[in-house]
Amino acid sequence: MIDLDFAVEDMRAEQFTASPLLMCALRVTNNTPDIPIRNVMLRCQIRIEPTRRHYAAREHEKLSELFGLQERWGETLRSFLWTHTDALIPAFDTDCVIDLPVPCSYDFNIAATTYFHGIEDGEVPLSLLFSGTIFYGDPLQIEQIAWSNEASYRLPVAVWHDMMAHHYPNGLFLCLGKEVFDRLQSYKRAHGHPTMERALTALLP
Repeated sequence: MIDLDFAVEDMRAEQFTASPLLMCALRVTNNTPDIPIRNVMLRCQIRIEPTRRHYAAREHEKLSELFGLQERWGETLRSFLWTHTDALIPAFDTDCVIDLPVPCSYDFNIAATTYFHGIEDGEVPLSLLFSGTIFYGDPLQIEQIAWSNEASYRLPVAVWHDMMAHHYPNGLFLCLGKEVFDRLQSYKRAHGHPTMERALTALLP
């Protein structure tokens, strides 16, 4: 039976990409080195573990739309899904380090985006849960990665903020329904506002 271990060594933002992308440096160790690995089709679920850090007063306010009032956080603060990703690991004997891509969104309809935006400093505790298929041996054999395989990592939230500032300098995304967008666009035209931002500013108290 193949015994693999996974450990996150680093997580960095890729600079030259069309959309926000974190690259996770993942070390994969083969604890059965006498059995060479041909390749691994790796799948990974990444979850945010909000109970594993403390929060400042301003962060409580920003995160209230996710977790409710602070007095209820003992019940509402729970692990939740950030994203899924996958990678093809090439042949290795004892260990290797691969780049595991983690696409990121600035859509505030996604809970993870609201969470990252609400954290001002410190780290975001992550759990990475692995599954997939291992190809090994000669003749070729196939085995599934054990469901117990997982890794933890504390991502500095500044990495996420800097990445979003790089891709969207001084900007945020607001997703509107078509009917609301059409009404806002009509208001913008009728009042001669040059941008949607100016139209929204005029509407806000």
